[in-house]
Amino acid sequence: MGRVFAFFLAAIPISLSVIGVKLIRDSLFQIIYWPFALPWQQAIVGIVLFLFGLSFIGGFIYHRDKKRNKVTKRRFTRR
Repeated sequence: MGRVFAFFLAAIPISLSVIGVKLIRDSLFQIIYWPFALPWQQAIVGIVLFLFGLSFIGGFIYHRDKKRNKVTKRRFTRR
């Protein structure tokens, strides 16, 4: 049951990212949808949706790897 819930929870930001890519693509081809008056408005909303979905999925993967001790500390040394 938990895996099904996690799948549906992950499907929401993934679908938002897909919608964002579609809005960006359509604004490049000058296809304007109803709530937007100009192509650049549609492109900005598409970029925001894409970045939100990407950051949510990236944060989820980082949190999961950190919980399982798969994230190492970075050591920057000067030579």
